[in-house]
Amino acid sequence: MTLNQAAEAFLQDVWHRMTEIYERENRRIGELPKPRSLQAGMKDYLRVAWRKPKGGGGYGRTHIDVFEPFDWSDDAYKSEAGSYVQELTDEVLADEVFPAFIERMNRIFLDGPYDPQFFDYRLELVLEFDRDDHVLRLSQVLVNEAKRLRLRQRLDAFIQTKILSDLPVRPAKEDEFFFARLLLNPDLFEQKRENVEPLIRRLGDKLRENPGRAAGWEAECVSAFKAWAQERFLPRYFQRTGDFGMPWVLQEADGRGEPAPDELEFFLYAAQEIGTLEPDTRQQYLELAVQLGSEQAAAFLAHGSGRFESMRRSGRFQGKANDVLQTIEIRILSEEEEAYAEALEYLIDLLKNGFPKGYRFGLKSKEKHFLPLPKLAKSRLHQFFGNALRYPALYPKLAEYAGLAMEEFAWYRDVEPGEKSVMPGTYAVFGLGLCSDAYFELVQQYMKLVDTEHQSMQDGYADAFIEAHGLSVETMPVWVSILLGGSESAKPVKSAPIDSPEQADALLAELENIKSYPREAVLYRIFGSPGKLAQVAKKASPPLKDKLLRISEWMA
Repeated sequence: MTLNQAAEAFLQDVWHRMTEIYERENRRIGELPKPRSLQAGMKDYLRVAWRKPKGGGGYGRTHIDVFEPFDWSDDAYKSEAGSYVQELTDEVLADEVFPAFIERMNRIFLDGPYDPQFFDYRLELVLEFDRDDHVLRLSQVLVNEAKRLRLRQRLDAFIQTKILSDLPVRPAKEDEFFFARLLLNPDLFEQKRENVEPLIRRLGDKLRENPGRAAGWEAECVSAFKAWAQERFLPRYFQRTGDFGMPWVLQEADGRGEPAPDELEFFLYAAQEIGTLEPDTRQQYLELAVQLGSEQAAAFLAHGSGRFESMRRSGRFQGKANDVLQTIEIRILSEEEEAYAEALEYLIDLLKNGFPKGYRFGLKSKEKHFLPLPKLAKSRLHQFFGNALRYPALYPKLAEYAGLAMEEFAWYRDVEPGEKSVMPGTYAVFGLGLCSDAYFELVQQYMKLVDTEHQSMQDGYADAFIEAHGLSVETMPVWVSILLGGSESAKPVKSAPIDSPEQADALLAELENIKSYPREAVLYRIFGSPGKLAQVAKKASPPLKDKLLRISEWMA
């Protein structure tokens, strides 16, 4: 291909600069650890862009991106452009420069001098030029078919040997990222729910005994589904707006196609999977699907999946639930015990049938009662359980609900995610534990489950418990379990009521069964520091003094 002088000059400048960048990247890639079997290569994107000079001086700058950039970042390699850019019309760029650039790139992409892991099996090439009234954007995807077939063969082998095989065989954690994304890559795997879902569930089942790995795999799947939706599906029918509240706007009818039924069905499946960790994103995607004409998405938004009782009514209360949106709404029509009993029965029935425990809650009630824990969010959900706890006859139902709701690493959605977030069952357990000693065992069960790394609302419960029940030989085991369930940032309790030999003996008995680090944390919560404990012991009279000195040996 014979190029005009300006096209040749521009291409030579770009090629020289790009080669320098690629050679550095190639050396870096060659020094990396051996790639995973499901990783075809590193580079799958290259953008060359010319940006107009700011302020009118010079000939602008050439930007080279070797990774697809985020909207909010600019990591491009930049260099000054020459006077040749003045002669590069849209026609010259489209008819001469870009075809020549593709030809050169295809040669190094298929048979280049770089590490075998340098290029992925596909490479997207983009050329952009600023104009006064538009941005010219040309793009093309190159595919190394031989490399794609080899990757598909490795994926098939991985599924047979690592996923479908029996335990104890599991894939390495490092392979989960690539496996999730290859399952959602239409170049390598047919995008149908019946093909993808069994493999996702199979690996989840194999990792179930390791909660950390299982949670990590769930997060990888959600990330992969979001990437599929944002990169492969949504851009075909919507335009990005950059608006956080409404990031996608439907394209004009004459500029978009209509999704095939199976494509739209897979998008709905993706939305549901994403919703396990990001319910708000799921709702947004379902609303976008409605704009594409999906009656199923509209039904999901209105009534849920159909697996649960979406509506229950009586003369005393009304309940509405949507499992797809993970929402429950309760309306108390008559402020009486029976109304809350019926509402609790509805919640219990939903949870028994597998309704998501981390739901968002709406309440309409004239009464507002809350637990005596100042830092606990005064949410509608807290209000509902505070109201229900006024009726001792409902305690068994509240305990039944709490037993069903409690789940490690799960969270209510009654507040914005953050320090006020609590594990499902929290309000019922905290209330029952303050109201009756019949539910001390439930409190202890809760404290063993609570995520002490990410939840801190239980820290104030130790003081509330003492205020409600005092500290005795009978309450000491529960109180110590509450202290053990505190977060790493938990502060000492307001007072250290170890003022009798019986209390000290009970504390000693509990401490004997605790490992050293948690034991030190409990003692810190009670006494604050070794020095403060020494002062308490110094002021005490025997035999309490001797027992406190024994306790202090564990706090040195």
